[in-house]
Amino acid sequence: MIAYSQYKPLPVSQVPQWDFETDVAVIGFGATGACAAIEARTAGARVMLFERSSGSGGASALSGGEIYIGGGTDAQLAAGFEDSVEDFTAYLKLAGGPCADNAKCELYGREALSHYQWLKDQGVPYRGNYLPGKIIEPTDDSTLIWSGSEAAAPFYKLAKPAPRGHVIQHMGWGGGRPLVDILEARARDLGTEIHVDARAVALITDEDRIVGAVVRIENQNRFVRAYKGVVLATGGFVFNDAMRRKYTPESFRVNSPIGDKDDGIGIELGVSVGGDAIHMDQFFTTCPWTIPADQAHGVFVNVAGQRFINEDCYHGRVSRCAVDQLGGKVYLLLDSAHFSQPLDLAGITIAGTGETWEEVEAELEMPAGTLSATMKVYNDHAREGRDPLFDKQTPILKPLDRSPFVALELNFETSYFSFFTLGGLKTTADGEVLNRGGSAIPGLYAAGRCTSGLPAWGHGYSSGLSLADCTFFGRQAGRRAAA
Repeated sequence: MIAYSQYKPLPVSQVPQWDFETDVAVIGFGATGACAAIEARTAGARVMLFERSSGSGGASALSGGEIYIGGGTDAQLAAGFEDSVEDFTAYLKLAGGPCADNAKCELYGREALSHYQWLKDQGVPYRGNYLPGKIIEPTDDSTLIWSGSEAAAPFYKLAKPAPRGHVIQHMGWGGGRPLVDILEARARDLGTEIHVDARAVALITDEDRIVGAVVRIENQNRFVRAYKGVVLATGGFVFNDAMRRKYTPESFRVNSPIGDKDDGIGIELGVSVGGDAIHMDQFFTTCPWTIPADQAHGVFVNVAGQRFINEDCYHGRVSRCAVDQLGGKVYLLLDSAHFSQPLDLAGITIAGTGETWEEVEAELEMPAGTLSATMKVYNDHAREGRDPLFDKQTPILKPLDRSPFVALELNFETSYFSFFTLGGLKTTADGEVLNRGGSAIPGLYAAGRCTSGLPAWGHGYSSGLSLADCTFFGRQAGRRAAA
């Protein structure tokens, strides 16, 4: 028996028979795969979708159902926020940092409003109201929230701030599951042929073109002929320790991976036929310290007692910068006016208390004059309404001078730092997988977390970027493959 592998494609001359024939084969049934299937079917292509699990879902179904959309949506306008395509696009590029794909940012910036309407046309409901405040995701069915660092430095200086997180109408957390259910129903209604418990194991090539895939169904190898193309929609590699050690060893500093069978298979399949995997060192992480929001008024310091971030920015940016610090932990400093007990799930403990910051400093066994000096500088300027070191903004910028004081410990090993990977295959804005020479690999397309897309930089992530990326560019890949 031939051993098929994601590391080596199968030449078409070695295919014993075709068990399935279709125009477009989609690998993976999260939001990315569903959107690719919808667009390919809408374009008139025959579509088969193969999912290794027993049903749809992926990381999309584990999310809050929040999609990053801007440029002047109905919810933004109703709440009195002006958001131009230019400001929205500028923020997307800032959020991508040194990893930003300008072509993808510009295309999504132009098309986000039409994508929002497309989601509604598929049956995705939005209540349309605005929920103010600094939160992770709504617990009611509200739509519009602040979901990034839009109003924080340095972003607010270069792009006019506006809330852009658009959440599916759903009571409680976890709107990703109903979002995927709606997209699945639409894909099925359009006639997508779906095969579950079907694991992709290799791509099939005809010289330099991808013409199909080998999938494992009921412990048998089945051969899929895809006349127009294969779309990879398989997620990231957060559950592949070997890939993480090779590409993103810093992610081993934290301990709570988020995903659904995200073992990097799509990336490895793409690389096996010459695909270029980029920004593989990037990952997102967060410890939910902003629940309750009062804690954003605090000050973060490292084990040397030094600040390292403006605490009013997005919680994931704070956490990602925290993981960059020396030592295995950071501290969140609060006074009695702003302290509230963190959620148990956060795994955050009280490491020190005192009537003065010098007493807290001593309890944390820091050298005298380190943390206390940090807090004196911070408080002196906060009373003046400014933060010359990190540009933290009012009204979150406030002095911490009401004793007693407390230091909360966020430990990278024991506190809840959830994380997932961001690097992946390099693709065009149309979803074509590129080789290291920058040329498209004929017949191969990809979208979502197996690619490097809108959420490309861990230090600039905003909630909703992943679902924006996978739904929009999943559509692009499906449409292009069907062409």
